[in-house]
Amino acid sequence: MGSRVISSAKEFYNTLRSLQDQESNSLCNYEEDIQILKMNGDKIPVLNIYCGNQTVFICEKAVPKINEPDDQRMTETANCSDDTANEDEDDADALPELGPQPFTIMKARQLLSWYTLSQNASVSAVDNNPALHPLWVRCDMSDPARTTWVGADTVCTGNKVSGVKLYSITCKGSTVDKKALITLDELKQEHKKRHPPSSTAIKGSATFSLFGSTVVENTMVESQSSVTADFKWSHVESILETPPLSSTATLNIRVAIGDMRSPMYEMYRELEFLQTLADGLRTGETEWMEPLESTSAVNLTKAFLEELQGTAKTLQDEVAKTAENPKPKTDMDTPIFNSFLERGDLDFVEQLWVRMRKSVTSYQDIGDCLKLVTEALRYGDIKPWIHRDSNSSLSKLILQSYHQQIDHVSLTGVTPVHMLLEMGLDKMRKDYINYLIGEELTTLNHLYYFLSTEVDPQEQVIRLRKLHHLLEVIVTCSTFLGLPYDRLFLLTQSCLQHYKTYPYDEEHEFKLQIKPALISHFYQKENPVVWTVELSSGHGPREVRTSVQLSDRPLVDHVIFETDNPNETVNGDSEYTAFFTTLVCCSLVNFA
Repeated sequence: MGSRVISSAKEFYNTLRSLQDQESNSLCNYEEDIQILKMNGDKIPVLNIYCGNQTVFICEKAVPKINEPDDQRMTETANCSDDTANEDEDDADALPELGPQPFTIMKARQLLSWYTLSQNASVSAVDNNPALHPLWVRCDMSDPARTTWVGADTVCTGNKVSGVKLYSITCKGSTVDKKALITLDELKQEHKKRHPPSSTAIKGSATFSLFGSTVVENTMVESQSSVTADFKWSHVESILETPPLSSTATLNIRVAIGDMRSPMYEMYRELEFLQTLADGLRTGETEWMEPLESTSAVNLTKAFLEELQGTAKTLQDEVAKTAENPKPKTDMDTPIFNSFLERGDLDFVEQLWVRMRKSVTSYQDIGDCLKLVTEALRYGDIKPWIHRDSNSSLSKLILQSYHQQIDHVSLTGVTPVHMLLEMGLDKMRKDYINYLIGEELTTLNHLYYFLSTEVDPQEQVIRLRKLHHLLEVIVTCSTFLGLPYDRLFLLTQSCLQHYKTYPYDEEHEFKLQIKPALISHFYQKENPVVWTVELSSGHGPREVRTSVQLSDRPLVDHVIFETDNPNETVNGDSEYTAFFTTLVCCSLVNFA
């Protein structure tokens, strides 16, 4: 019997070792019903606190395959690997996708015993094997303790495995009754059961949502942007206590552009039109945006040129009239909208861009508008002013017109689109400079990468998009969180440095250290989305921890949870937050 167990342990070890030696994250099947994945631990929320971005093995029950032809097979779990992520995506007849499937506690313990034996050099039939990645096994919560995960991790002394840490994670469904939650004394007793009396450290952590999806009239209004605050502190005195002002706090900022609540929304629409032009040049196909003006692009351009020629009211008259009869102040005329959406020094090319980007719906529109402008320049009908540092082709023609020497420009093919794209790039670069330099958040030297015109126009659009995303991040923290200048300056430098190295990514989470007092009004009267207390004993690799996490949603995705009261709304439009409880216990097993 013993030799059979050891043989199974060695076979299991060989499978894990083979998977571990592969460079990329991947999966394999073991026996008939076991699927093993190699992945980063931070991909699974409940394991993140213990594993971080460490590579781990995940054992789960293999999804059973139905007796059908290959093209009708059931899709495997969505979390397995890149190879299976898109399987059956276009198969209209595909069966519903199953999520990760758990084992019974007995089967999970068997897998842990194989893992432990394979690492124990004292077992005579097992060689002195190198340490494996930690192993975690999904459980079905059917045992009395309601176990959802069990895990094992090696403890090494030098290069030798000297023991393992065994973990168990148990869960309870949500409840709004705080008296039903585990107390701090009960958690201390749970820790002492596994660890003899010794010095015990205790620390707390919590995550609060400061900005993101909201509930309005019991309906969730989703947002792709979020700002959360992570707090860490020592000397926890009670469950769900508010983080003290002495905590360390970090903001996690993830902003998706295009949110209609953002003061940057109009600039986003302008950027999207710029992207439309760039995509059209790259692919040869253009999906024109719905025009914002009812007047055609050609008629708007004609009217603009006539205004410059003096047949319409001069700009000076308009300014005087506005001074005498200011417009009624509207909700959109607040200083914050003016500061982001308006720049008072738009030159001729920039004003033309504003009119055209709101009205053109075809390549013909662009060509016709630019033809009107170039003819007016050629015949001396207009003498417009432009910024000294303008770089667009049209700006160069205007400079030539000052000396009555204009190069011939063939407004055929994609040339007009190139010219309009240059106009937009030039204008929007100045918009971003106007804010970032005006607010003293950076210098032109630090912006050189984003403003360079030495790269091709497609790359210029990409870099401008990075700059826009950066600005959305800064504006979110300035507008909705009211962060002071020193924090905004530090965040700006961090974002600039990130985007000089990494590609555009709206999913990226920017980090910012902050004093809790700066955001205390956001979190002190709110409930956390996750609250954790952790007890620890020992040091270094022999440290053992016991923790409880209270969260507003389950941290485990492979089992179904029930609420204590089926009539209560979990974290809907309610004064109270319903918390799920996740208890993590750890035991240290030393090898002889």
